Amino acid sequence: MGKHVFQPFDHNVLAIDPFTVGVTRPALLVTGHEGEKCNAMTIGWGTAGRIWNTDAGVIFVRGSRYSKELLDKYDSFSVTFFRKTKTNDLMLKYFGTASGRDEDKLKTSHMEVDYFKGTPYIDEGELVAILKKISVTEMKAEDFADKEILEKFYTNGHDKDDFHYIVCGSILQLMAR
Repeated sequence: MGKHVFQPFDHNVLAIDPFTVGVTRPALLVTGHEGEKCNAMTIGWGTAGRIWNTDAGVIFVRGSRYSKELLDKYDSFSVTFFRKTKTNDLMLKYFGTASGRDEDKLKTSHMEVDYFKGTPYIDEGELVAILKKISVTEMKAEDFADKEILEKFYTNGHDKDDFHYIVCGSILQLMAR
C-alpha cells in the first residue's frame, strides 16, 4: 500500500490544459502487471475528451514497447501525472528510455505501486486517471494524410516503421492527493 492518500473527484472539475500534458505536465503510463511485476513508461502523446458518450483518455504507444504487450493483456490502465520538477524530469527520462523487459524500473527508481480495483498506478504522482480500455487502433503508413509527419516520426531514425497504437480508455476514476 502506498504512503499517499488519493481522493476521488468528478471529471467535470478536472482543469488540465490538454496542450501542455507531456510538455509542462509529464505523465507515466502504468500498463498493467504480470503477477507482482508492474511496468510504467513515460508518455508524451495523449489527450482527453468525449467520445462514444463517455469521458475518455487517449494515449499513443509504439507497438515495439513492452508497455504495449501489457496493455494488450488487461482491460484497464492508469495514467499518473507528476509535478514538473528537475527530479521528476530525470525520472521520466529514465522511464522513457529503459525497458521494463530488461529491468524493474519501479524498483530501481524506488517508486511505489498502489492499486485501484486491481489497476496499478504510481503512488508518488499527484493526479491519477484510471481508464477502461475501449478501443485500440494500429496506425499505418497509409493512414497519414500529412506525409511530413510520417517521414519525421516513422520512416527515419531508430523508430523506423515502429508505428503507434492509439489506445482509448473510458475514464473510470480520477484521483488526486
